[in-house]
Amino acid sequence: MEVNIHEAKTQLSRLLERVARGEEIVIAKAGKPVARLVAIKGRGAPRPLGTGKGDFVVPQNFDDPMPAFEQDFYR
Repeated sequence: MEVNIHEAKTQLSRLLERVARGEEIVIAKAGKPVARLVAIKGRGAPRPLGTGKGDFVVPQNFDDPMPAFEQDFYR
């Protein structure tokens, strides 16, 4: 389906309902297509927590000061 910009602005809610049902909407300016309105596909199931457990261990000195880095950073 193709609509002009004015129609897209005034009918946005209805157009979004159609897009959610799988339809593709082309928005045109002076009869020339300028944009395509399509649905965003879902991300699927969320990742389970803890799948990377044990892959990385935070070092004991993680929070220790880094004088050389800080000196270069604040110059």
